[in-house]
Amino acid sequence: MMLQIKNYVGGRFVDGVSTFPDVDPATGATVAEVHEADAPLVDRAVLSARAAHEGPWGRTTVADRCRLLRKLADLVDARAEYLVHAEVTDTGKPAAVARSLDVARAAANLRSFADMAAAEGMESYLLDHPGGQALNYAMRKPLGVVAVIVPWNLPLLLLTWKLAPALACGNTVVVKPSDETPASATLLAELVEEAGFPAGVYNVVHGRGAGSAGEFLTGHPSVDGVTFTGSSATGAAIMRAVAPRVRPVSFELGGKNAAVVFADADLDATLDGLARSVFANTGQVCLCTERVYVERSVFEDVCAGLVERAEALHLGSPDDERTTTGPLISAAHRAKVLRYLRLAEESGAQVRTGGDVPDMPDALSGGWWLRPTLWTGLTNADRIVRDEVFGPVAALIPFDDEDEAVRLANDTDYGLAAAVWTSDLRRGHRVAQRMDVGIAWVNTWFLRELRSPFGGTGLSGIGREGGRHSLDFYTETTNVCVAL
Repeated sequence: MMLQIKNYVGGRFVDGVSTFPDVDPATGATVAEVHEADAPLVDRAVLSARAAHEGPWGRTTVADRCRLLRKLADLVDARAEYLVHAEVTDTGKPAAVARSLDVARAAANLRSFADMAAAEGMESYLLDHPGGQALNYAMRKPLGVVAVIVPWNLPLLLLTWKLAPALACGNTVVVKPSDETPASATLLAELVEEAGFPAGVYNVVHGRGAGSAGEFLTGHPSVDGVTFTGSSATGAAIMRAVAPRVRPVSFELGGKNAAVVFADADLDATLDGLARSVFANTGQVCLCTERVYVERSVFEDVCAGLVERAEALHLGSPDDERTTTGPLISAAHRAKVLRYLRLAEESGAQVRTGGDVPDMPDALSGGWWLRPTLWTGLTNADRIVRDEVFGPVAALIPFDDEDEAVRLANDTDYGLAAAVWTSDLRRGHRVAQRMDVGIAWVNTWFLRELRSPFGGTGLSGIGREGGRHSLDFYTETTNVCVAL
């Protein structure tokens, strides 16, 4: 019998009104049937979360909640291979990546936010006034029921990035994973239950966006806040859904991220960094680099070196230790990326490497593979340099001086991330501070401090997460003023 991935509502696994296939992107084979939630089932999930919030969970202490989060982290570690298999089957990424990044970061997210919530304090002020004194102190209260909308590229990592602070702050959640990657959110429900969280604190509903579980959840009148990672278009739709109720949102959306390479940069270290930032997770990370601006005197050296590294990547089975690069997530997404490849050629791009679908052996021939691709001959005026592609692609463009590099990098509607490569740290600081982005790296990429603010500007999102910024989003602050 085909594996069944069910909804999880009020502490029970629940059938949906219909099912849709869960497809392995490495092979194109259906690996499970996913139970889709209709509006009444989403309503049950939200009401279950509300009841849990108003019941025993709402009376738990921070210490109790953090203890449960740490226990959940221990269970993630103990069942790591179980979760790795789910992530690999749903995304097609190499098992080594799922093990070292996705599952490891999931446990780290749970522990980090438990530690932060346990240690965090609030401000207090002693006020002198004509009648005496007054003590003012701030306190946090949970939002209530939070809708957690999770993308398909890093499903478990980004779920726990949102779940951990939400639960640490005393909220209950209804999770809507991507219809492309439903497994890990459902498996996590088993671990949440084993850890001892009360029924209704964690709920999962499956389905698509418009006209399905995503729309039913974000438009539900009893949802108190929405956190979402995904496309800018979907973020705009969620904003419209919550606008009549003026609910808070936290959005990490798309990116068209730039890297700026100066002539004095360490060439090998820069090329290694660029190879990661362009091709990591098959380019399916919102932080990935799609625009590489290179000082003209080293332009050809950087192009040649990055082409060499792209051609050394190994596309293959997720279980093969040699595999560095997996498939795209779906047939529809590959078709979109291929349309952009054709657009690049129509724009006069020179394909330095890739640009086609590789021939894959055996079962892999049915998957959604694409060869890593690099272009030159484009400018910021070309649509391929302006639209987010979300694949293993990048355009390399020369510049002549620092001001031009900054102007080109900031010439975008997005503002998520940038990377600056230079051996002159004064220039690194200077240029990074001029980037119109939420995070700017100097001589590195994807290096994250979980207490630091994370988010984007423009089409890349609203709000910041990480550390106290996450705690701020998942709580309402009340000031108490006591006359003494």
